[in-house]
Amino acid sequence: MTFTKVTEQTSDYRHLETMSIREVLTNINKEDQTVPLAVEKAIPQIMKLTAAITDKMLAGGRLFYMGAGTSGRLGILDASECPPTYGVPQGLVVGLIAGGDSAIRRAVENAEDDMEQGWRDLLQYNISDKDVVVGIAASGTTPYVIGALQTCRSQGIITGSISCNPGSPVSAYADYPVEVVVGPEFVTGSTRMKSGTAQKLVLNMISTTVMIQLGRVEDNKMVNMQLSNEKLVDRGVKMVMEQLQLAEYEEAKTLLLEFGSVKRAVESRK
Repeated sequence: MTFTKVTEQTSDYRHLETMSIREVLTNINKEDQTVPLAVEKAIPQIMKLTAAITDKMLAGGRLFYMGAGTSGRLGILDASECPPTYGVPQGLVVGLIAGGDSAIRRAVENAEDDMEQGWRDLLQYNISDKDVVVGIAASGTTPYVIGALQTCRSQGIITGSISCNPGSPVSAYADYPVEVVVGPEFVTGSTRMKSGTAQKLVLNMISTTVMIQLGRVEDNKMVNMQLSNEKLVDRGVKMVMEQLQLAEYEEAKTLLLEFGSVKRAVESRK
């Protein structure tokens, strides 16, 4: 079967340079509105991948995201927000990008074309079959990601993928492929746009659902969040006041800071 990169097909819009600012913004927004609908179609795939990740993490495993360019940066963003949001240890969710940390801010030429480097990067973390590796590639053809997933499968490590082309090569090396087909980009081939938005939505869904399953959320509250700034301390104090029915702000704040998290502060009074 011939593989067609939908993400590289010509934009449905022509002569963008002749559009007014309003027209450009309106048309980008019109395209963006199609992304959640494409994600909705992929929920059965997302559900299978999320369940597999949850099972491994409940058993003590870790989650690794791998990608290049925008895809890699989105994985790092999602991974980096798990500790402060849910109070999990650093290293439980790890984001890797082709070219290393310097590629987060500046493109590293040809880094994504190395089929071997992805696996070498995983070895730095003592990857094992306890873990799950999810490759993120809008095109579904990134060698850095494909090579890593291929080796992971040969080592008995569960793999997943998030791509925006149907039947892509990266899906062939994923035990749990997710394909969110958003169609051609507003600017032809600029996958940081709709494809990037789709990947971000899927990553939000996966990590949030996994953390809920791991018991890091109670009711609808981030009861394990890190108290790293005044805004979060204030949010935590109000949670403690609500859950313990305390009227005094300072009393709740003292309790929160003593125990270091909403969950522990509340449990200390029960």
